[in-house]
Amino acid sequence: MASVSGLQRRGLGLAAALGLAGALGLPSHSDAAAPDWLRDAFAAHLGGHGKAPRAARYEIDSGGGFVLDRSTDHPLVRFDDNPEVWSLTVSRGPRGDLIYWNDLRQPLLRITKFGGVTLYTPRRPEGSAASMSGAAQPIRLRSVGVAGLAHALLEASARSSRAAQHLVIYEAPNANPGNDGLLADASLVASEAMAGLAARAGGRALMGRITHVYIHAGKEPAAWVREGVLLISVTPGQGLAGRPSSLRIQQALGAHTATVYVGLSP
Repeated sequence: MASVSGLQRRGLGLAAALGLAGALGLPSHSDAAAPDWLRDAFAAHLGGHGKAPRAARYEIDSGGGFVLDRSTDHPLVRFDDNPEVWSLTVSRGPRGDLIYWNDLRQPLLRITKFGGVTLYTPRRPEGSAASMSGAAQPIRLRSVGVAGLAHALLEASARSSRAAQHLVIYEAPNANPGNDGLLADASLVASEAMAGLAARAGGRALMGRITHVYIHAGKEPAAWVREGVLLISVTPGQGLAGRPSSLRIQQALGAHTATVYVGLSP
């Protein structure tokens, strides 16, 4: 294998073989203030959109949990049982609810104006209630350096090769110190997509033609297949929002998006 300094000279071009009233938003009366217990209850359990920490952990009633980080332009979600970080867009629903969408425009979360949270997955398309359990560390993309990127590409290659049952080579030819973290994250997400696809009927057939995964910096995040190569475009200036999700990658590979993985183990 090439040395780290050799990888640096090649620009990291590595081919790897494996509200209450007033402050609380409730109606008030001129003669009496809301009792302390009522204020405390609403503050703890409702809180409104602006009351929750910008990065908070939520427990799902049906089991498991996730972190929602709203401190960046694109809200981010990471589930306990999956390493992928989901970059979301948000819009306001007809009743003032906030709806968070993935990059295939599928709803993932709904937060009411009173702070109620519902998570939507294929396993529970009707939604699962979730409740905030406290503040969490913000989700941030980190630089991994030359060696870290090399390791990430090797790990992704090995995992994808096992999923496809043939060698899948990962390449990141235009890597540099400004995009190494995003390229490494994109390789993890790509391998997550392929491993998830392999677990579904017909999934390996969809991956049969894929021999290479080529990750490069481009104008916008995207994924497509051409002549046996899965091409993934990332946009470093957008941070974790600058790469396609595993769902979008599975769609590029030919998967039906109604049956693919959305964040919780099936």
